[in-house]
Amino acid sequence: MRLITLTTDFGLADWFVGTMKGVIARIAPRTQVIDLTHGLPPGDIRAGAFALAASYRFFPKGTVHVAVVDPDVGTKRRAIAVQTTNYFFVGPDNGLLSLALRREKIKAIRALENKTYFLQPLSQTFHGRDIFAPVAAHLTRGLAIQKLGPALKSFVRLPWPEPRRIHEKIEGEVVYIDRFGNAITNIEGVVLNDLGDGPCEVMAGRHGPFPMATSYQSVPAGQPVAVPGSSGFLEIAINGGSAQKRLGLKIGSRILCRLRCPD
Repeated sequence: MRLITLTTDFGLADWFVGTMKGVIARIAPRTQVIDLTHGLPPGDIRAGAFALAASYRFFPKGTVHVAVVDPDVGTKRRAIAVQTTNYFFVGPDNGLLSLALRREKIKAIRALENKTYFLQPLSQTFHGRDIFAPVAAHLTRGLAIQKLGPALKSFVRLPWPEPRRIHEKIEGEVVYIDRFGNAITNIEGVVLNDLGDGPCEVMAGRHGPFPMATSYQSVPAGQPVAVPGSSGFLEIAINGGSAQKRLGLKIGSRILCRLRCPD
């Protein structure tokens, strides 16, 4: 199966996404293109990195993941392609690919410098169309990644805040907020297991404590709850509402999980 995913901050009001798909269709007409999201906040590299990391592994082996959140387009920032054991990743070398690559076994990293596989003339403002889309299309047709440009030993990595264990507590922070206002943290389920089997409660900033449960509806409407989310990370939610608005949460807000004390 030939498959490309697209993750961008382009939105759907303009022609940008459709044009990228047109470029892919012209080069690799049998390739299927799937939109992960185009609704990322403009220029928010961290949000794009998290969205890609949360979704890439659910696709078939050999999928080419294209991500474009590129506020430095047209500057000296590198464009790269990365081959792992299971996937290809194509995008700007600004940290956007780094969270997805944390758990991948990397086989090759190449700077995108061979203009044979670019559109010409090359725009300085739309590398999604002129570099990343055509390169991805050629990869689905079997192009060897080595032909794209010189080998690299590393790529730009976003800092990832690791949760901290403090006695019987785990301290983390909000790393992503979805369109429902749910605040997704950097606390993975495997980390929560370190607290033991007892019931847990959560503090979000100055709010709480409130329970950790298995669903949003585990608490009355309008009440906060902590839920192990589909991304694999703990998320803070309001049943029927927005935790971002109700609790004033934002990226970096402190989250504390602890065993609930007996009544």
